Formats: sequence, C-alpha cells, structure tokens
Amino acid sequence: MPSSDLSKFLRMSWQDRLLLLEAGISMVLTALAIRVLPFRVLGRLAARQIHRPAPPSDARISKLNRIRWAIGVCARRMPWALCFQQGLAAQLMLRRQGIGSTLYYGAAPNQQQGLSAHVWVRDGDIDVVGGEIASAYAVLATFPPTGSNEISGASTPVP
Repeated sequence: MPSSDLSKFLRMSWQDRLLLLEAGISMVLTALAIRVLPFRVLGRLAARQIHRPAPPSDARISKLNRIRWAIGVCARRMPWALCFQQGLAAQLMLRRQGIGSTLYYGAAPNQQQGLSAHVWVRDGDIDVVGGEIASAYAVLATFPPTGSNEISGASTPVP
C-alpha cells in the first residue's frame, strides 16, 4: 500500500476502515472460492437465505452506498478482482446486512473473445456494482432466482 493510501486509510473513521477490511477480505475469499468451487456451489452461496431483518429504507440506501464505495476502493487496488469477484463480494456483504440483493450473470457477443461474461448486483432498481455496463449483456442467471420468495428481497429483473 503506497504511503499516501496508508495515510488516507489511517485518517478514516473506524467504521470506514472496518468496512474496507471486510470488502478486501470478502474479495480475496470470493476470488479463492471462484478458483476452487464449482459454479453451482457459488450460485448457492450467492443465493443464501437472509437471516436478518431488512434495514429501514434510509439505512438500506446508506448501507448500499457504503458497500458500493468499499468494493470500488478495494477493486481499484486489486487488479485481479474482476466483476465476478466484486459482485460476489458485494452480494455477500449486502446479504450479511439483511439486504436482499440480486446477483446477475450475463453474456454478450465480443469481437475478440467470441463471448464476454459480466456479473452485476442490484437491489431492486438500484445498481450496487457492475451495473454501468449491464445493459449490454443478456441475463443468463440470477442469484437468487428472480421471483424467489426472499425474506427481505428486492428481486426484480433488469429491464
């Protein structure tokens, strides 16, 4: 970590430091999981049932924004953390907070690669991570599956 990053980190509140630590650890663990676990197991992990009550609306938006920020900050310092790692980490962090988000897995034709995949996370109609280019991809799967009965779920399909 460059000294300017370290000094910024040390000036942050304890809450921000802990959130960045959670995001960083979540991305490392999800990267490891993606390398060693079959996709069906990752899908079950992303669709885990929520066992906490949903936060009130204003707290929910605040938590969404903070998790989006933390994932973004960590992703800029972890060049190997692509959309799948970021999306799965965000999904797990949101679900830990009682927020029933949806992880989308999509694909689109690509001139160089033939097919390009992308992962993004939404809470209802709010993009959490990866949503800025999601419209270019056809949805192949959602976790949890769209229309499932989640406890706090805001599970809506991408238009």
